Amino acid sequence: MNTNNLTYQFKQASIVVKLIVINTAIFLVMYLGSFFLQISPTVFTSWFVLPTDIFSIIKQPWAIITYAFLHGGFWHLFWNMYLLYWFGTFVLNLFTAKRLLTIYLLGAISGGFLYVLAYNLFPVFSNINSNLLGASAAVLAVVIFIATYTPNTEVKLFMFTLKLWQIGLAMVLIDIIQLPTSGNTGGLIAHMGGAFFGYLYATQLSKGNDLGRWFENAIDWFVNLFKSRKNKPFKKVHRTTDQKFTRSAKKPSEDYQKKIDIILDKIGKSGYDSLTKAEKDFLFKAGKNN
Repeated sequence: MNTNNLTYQFKQASIVVKLIVINTAIFLVMYLGSFFLQISPTVFTSWFVLPTDIFSIIKQPWAIITYAFLHGGFWHLFWNMYLLYWFGTFVLNLFTAKRLLTIYLLGAISGGFLYVLAYNLFPVFSNINSNLLGASAAVLAVVIFIATYTPNTEVKLFMFTLKLWQIGLAMVLIDIIQLPTSGNTGGLIAHMGGAFFGYLYATQLSKGNDLGRWFENAIDWFVNLFKSRKNKPFKKVHRTTDQKFTRSAKKPSEDYQKKIDIILDKIGKSGYDSLTKAEKDFLFKAGKNN
């Protein structure tokens, strides 16, 4: 197998890198295509951006997700992908790739929903025809999720040591302050939708309520549609009437989960850096097994 093959490297990459590659590839195709064909980029994006008009949304319902993979310029793309890489890596230290993808996509949907709701409910937007694009709401959902779930994790920013909750709060406050004067009011409203979902998801997950479970199941169902019977794993069920055997088989998994919970509680209280090397290794292996 040629490990230098780009397809192979993409398959082996983390979900964070995959999302960055997908966003960047779409950006390059959109702008290089418009350059060589001498047409406006909006020709490519018109069917994938999120409009405010309800009837237009009915015609292109996929836009509630696809808008989060489009960007209006290089720096728009760069900062979104930079933040996604930085904070997405923190998420992957604790959770599976599927959960990060769930946070990203549901954050995009939440941001898009609040954006459409605001433009259709508030009179100030009544005469404005706008379209939404950009991964900011999805990325902010990831940022606020991990900043809420492990608030005391410390990171070094230039010469300063900051906690994740401080960074997350600063990003939200900056958006709120800009709302009255910004020319990107719709985008900032979408940011708030993504941030709110990230906060809600993290707080509920810490209580044992997984708001994204249904979406992860939907992802599994969708992926399985494109798998042939040969590629689908064969499940063999073994039955036993021996109660002693059943109880002993359950016990290791309960202890295993308990150890994970203890480590996650420690991260929530003291940050990821407070873990010992053995705890970090255990958590890394647990994430790969999931």
